[in-house]
Amino acid sequence: MTTSRQIQFFRFLVPPLFLLIIWSCDSEKDENPDGLLPALNLVNQTYGTDPKQTLDVYLPAGRSIEETPLLIYIHGGAWIDGNKSEFLSFQSLLEKSFPGYAFVSIDYRLFNLNNGDNKFPTQENDVLKSIEYILSKTAGWNISNKIILAGASAGGHLALLHGYKHQDIGNIQAVIAFFPPTDLAPFFEFNSITSSLLTALIGGTPAEQPRIYSASSPETFVNENSIPTVFFHGTTDAVVPISQSEILKKELESFNVPFLYKSVPGQGHGFTEATYATLIQEASVYLKSVLE
Repeated sequence: MTTSRQIQFFRFLVPPLFLLIIWSCDSEKDENPDGLLPALNLVNQTYGTDPKQTLDVYLPAGRSIEETPLLIYIHGGAWIDGNKSEFLSFQSLLEKSFPGYAFVSIDYRLFNLNNGDNKFPTQENDVLKSIEYILSKTAGWNISNKIILAGASAGGHLALLHGYKHQDIGNIQAVIAFFPPTDLAPFFEFNSITSSLLTALIGGTPAEQPRIYSASSPETFVNENSIPTVFFHGTTDAVVPISQSEILKKELESFNVPFLYKSVPGQGHGFTEATYATLIQEASVYLKSVLE
C-alpha cells in the first residue's frame, strides 16, 4: 500500500471550502472481503481509454454489500472545465450527512471550445459508461449497487439527465443537484454567453437542433416513475438562472414526483460553506424519509 498527499482547490463554480488529505491504495479490490474492512481510497481508476475517463473511489470502513450504499458525484464547469477533485470540497460534509456511504467522483471528457471536440452527448455517454464500470466493481468493493447521483451546475444537469433518462442503468435511488440547468432551450436565451456555449456544445441553436436540445434536457424525461429529487438554487444566480430550477419544480409537481426544492435568498452560483452544510444535511434527512 502506498500513500500520497493530494491538496487541490475547487477552482470553478463553487468557492473552496477546505483542504483534505487523501490516502490512496494501488489495489482496486478488498484484500480481506470476509473481515472487518478498513477504509480504502482508489484514485484515478480508469473506465475508458481517454485520459479524462477516470474516477476516484472512497470506501468506508466496515462496509458490506448489504449495508453500504453509494453516492456518485459529478463535477461542474459548464461542460468545458472542472475535474473530479471538486468532490473534495464536499467530502467532509457528505461523509457527515451520509454516514456509511461509499463515494465515487467521476471525470468525463470535456467539450473543447477551440476545435469542437466532444460535443454533447459525449458527457452524457461518459456518465453512462462510468456507472456501468462502477456497477461491475461494486461486489469487489463490497458495497451496495444502490446509487444516489449528485452534482453541481453542469454536474447537476448530468446527474438529473442520467437519473431521469437512464434510470434503468444503475440502481438509481435519487438525485441531488445544486443550481442545475434543466431545460436547455430556454437556457439558451439567458444571455449571449449561454447562447454561444450551447450553440457550440449542441451543434446549433434550439431552432436548428430541437430534438438534441430536448434529448439533452432533464425535464424532458420526467414522468410519474421518476426518482426522488433534491435540488437547490440561489436567487441571485447569474450563471444558471433560478428559472431553470423553477421549470423542473413545475414538471415534478405535474407528475407527483417526490422532491425537495429550496431557493436560497441572496446567494448565487455557489453557496457559503454554512449554507452547503445545512442543505446537504436537509437532503440527507429528506432522502432518508422517502427511501426507507
